[in-house]
Amino acid sequence: MDSERTVAGVDKGRAGAAVVAAAGVRAWRPDGALDLPGTLGVLRRGPGDPSYRATPDGAVWRASRTPGGPGTLRVALRPADGTVDAQAWGPGADWLLDRVPALLGADDDPSGFDPSAHPVLRDAHRRHPGLRLGRTGLVMEALVPAVLEQKVTVQEAHRSWRRLLDRFGAPAPGPAGMPEGMRVAPSARDWAVIPSWEWHQLGVDGKRAATVVRAARLAARLERASVLPAAEAAALLTTVPGIGVWTVAETTQRCNGDADAVSVGDLHLPNTVGWALAARERSTDEEMLALLAPYTGHRHRVCRLIRMLGVRAPRHAPRYAPRDFRRM
Repeated sequence: MDSERTVAGVDKGRAGAAVVAAAGVRAWRPDGALDLPGTLGVLRRGPGDPSYRATPDGAVWRASRTPGGPGTLRVALRPADGTVDAQAWGPGADWLLDRVPALLGADDDPSGFDPSAHPVLRDAHRRHPGLRLGRTGLVMEALVPAVLEQKVTVQEAHRSWRRLLDRFGAPAPGPAGMPEGMRVAPSARDWAVIPSWEWHQLGVDGKRAATVVRAARLAARLERASVLPAAEAAALLTTVPGIGVWTVAETTQRCNGDADAVSVGDLHLPNTVGWALAARERSTDEEMLALLAPYTGHRHRVCRLIRMLGVRAPRHAPRYAPRDFRRM
């Protein structure tokens, strides 16, 4: 893998930008195919996520709150030679650029995974040969949206995430011409002091709000989970009441790049896996885990590939009707 760092010239700021400064630049060449939108897409929380934008030129923009402060990262792939061009702005720019390879799956080790073992996986791997499991190294960035997705529809959770960032986040640093409306998530301190009525107005019930607040108060300790082995990371995160195995898996899949973390307790995943791997319309968590057992070490990878194919088990029940917590 080749990597190169330089500094670009100063760019004039745009209205609403948090920082006007020189952009750090990095070029990195992965050792093989890279599906940029497929690899990073799992970090987007809905099509209106203010912290994530995919632009028509093929670039992906992400706004993050790093240990060095807020930062915005733009990554784009050069089709001619597969090199990734990365630019970053804001106090967190250096931190983001240093971690571009990890974000794009440089540490992902697919050895031992045999997609030819099942025709569905063989087809998925053929269609998405550049899928990599990246890691952000940012626990709260992954944990808070996962908590918001507990026990509600994805659409409800994504709407609340968007409203929370619009209300309590900060404008993302960046240059003129960056995608409009990008926001950096609140700091741990800011998450912890959001009033209960604000959570309610933004569509988050008291139980999920309390879990986020508890996690935010322990954020400095919880961030250690990003560098711990899977079992230790899970043990640390579940010390927070309200965080269970599903939330841990959804978090470590993103911040640790955990290729084996299965989202046990998910409403749809067991049926999706059961339908894809055994043509079974309905499956329990236990049945799903039995189907995934031959792929131990890569069970999350298998689930990602299946979902990227758009496989869905037949529906027999009416769709869940979203609740409006603001009317409760």
